[in-house]
Order: sequence, then C-alpha cells, then structure tokens
Amino acid sequence: MPMVRLTTNVEIGEAKKTELLSALSKLVAKGIGKPERYVMAIAEGGSIIISGQPGPAAFAEVRSIGGLNAEANGRITSGLCSLLKERLAISPERVYVNFLDIPAGDWGWNGETFG
Repeated sequence: MPMVRLTTNVEIGEAKKTELLSALSKLVAKGIGKPERYVMAIAEGGSIIISGQPGPAAFAEVRSIGGLNAEANGRITSGLCSLLKERLAISPERVYVNFLDIPAGDWGWNGETFG
C-alpha cells in the first residue's frame, strides 16, 4: 500500500530506472516499517524548475495507509535525498518531498479497499 512517485527532469535510462525503482521501494518500506511486497514505486520524467532556476531537480510523493509521521518522514527524506544525489547527481536542495497519509477506505487493491 505505500507508494512512492518520483518525478525528475533528469534523463534515466531503463536499466538505471529499474535499479532506482528497486532502491526507492526498499527505502520507503524500511522508512515506514512495512513489508516491501506492498510498496509501489513509480519514476517518471517531467519539466521542473526550482527557485526560478533550471537544472537537475526532483519531486517525490510518498503515500501510505499509516506509518507516516515526523520520524519516518525524516528518515525517508534523508535517504531519498542521498539516493538522488548519488544516483542522479541531484543536489538535496533541489528535491521536494510530500507525504500523504491515506485513510484505508480510500485505497483500493485487488478488487476491494483496505478499509
């Protein structure tokens, strides 16, 4: 049920994208404390500027049914910024992360909702 969606203006080849998605999935599962088998990771391209300036940048959105709090969000943000700096050369000050705790009844999977 946790989902991480990464939007970046950095070109990512398919092999690199698969590795990045795997790393994102593990990072979110560990950060929230939920099994990775429930995590969905998405990486997509987009046009981004920050502070009116072009350059490598990213926006990440993390959604989950529970598990999100100040401590977990901090761990995920720190890990995500490190990962993006290492793998895509995106400076941490050019990364925004948004967290959204979804009510169980508002998340569907396998023909039903979790609520």
